[in-house]
Amino acid sequence: MAQQKGILPLKGTIGNITFYKSKDGYLAREKGSLNAERIANDPAFARTRENGAEFGRAGQAGKVLRTALRSLLLNTADSRMLARLTREMLKVIQADATNDRGLRNVIDGEAELLEGFEFNSSSKLGTSLFAPYTVSIDRVSGALTISIPPFVPVNMVAAPSGATHFKLVSAGVEIDFENKTYVIDFSNNNALPINSTATAALNLNHQVTANSTKPLFLVLGIEFYQEVNGNEYSLKNGAFNALSLVKVSGV
Repeated sequence: MAQQKGILPLKGTIGNITFYKSKDGYLAREKGSLNAERIANDPAFARTRENGAEFGRAGQAGKVLRTALRSLLLNTADSRMLARLTREMLKVIQADATNDRGLRNVIDGEAELLEGFEFNSSSKLGTSLFAPYTVSIDRVSGALTISIPPFVPVNMVAAPSGATHFKLVSAGVEIDFENKTYVIDFSNNNALPINSTATAALNLNHQVTANSTKPLFLVLGIEFYQEVNGNEYSLKNGAFNALSLVKVSGV
């Protein structure tokens, strides 16, 4: 793979060289000799087919999770979040010690490996919110809880320049990766000023199916706003917002 240089970048194929545009700019690479039919049927590519099946499964699982959290991700995710999530979901699948290679899946894998995943790599929860909090998932009752003691925002919130308010957002999610369905319960608190007045204790409570046999996810995020004439505006289209999987309970 080579970087294209010049004032007229190319797209297409010339001889054995393919020119194309990617997120990294205009690139060029040698045209491959393989075709789809050979990869799909040649025994020499059995491992390739197995890897492809699991990679596709990881992509589908990541899509279900992203769809469930769509309203929180609209102003949070970075441009490479999809690829990062797929990579981490693949690790979950590869941890499946039950099924044969190529047949491994999220349900029999280790969903807990997703705990700590940041949906915005440019603004992580741990570098935006320093207030201590505790998290819990009770599978029997279906309760997912985040408890945050009172804290002083100006000391415990690393606000970007221009921000006057912040909002804590959270969600409890139950996901059926096999059927691509989910149950989600959101919590959306009022925006709080970034000042020296301590907040009240915050208890973010969520409810999903009791005695669920599906993976459960607890999500916490912070969003920043600027108040102008009594109205709150999302700061720079959410570029500084953070959202993280703070607790995961697999099957």
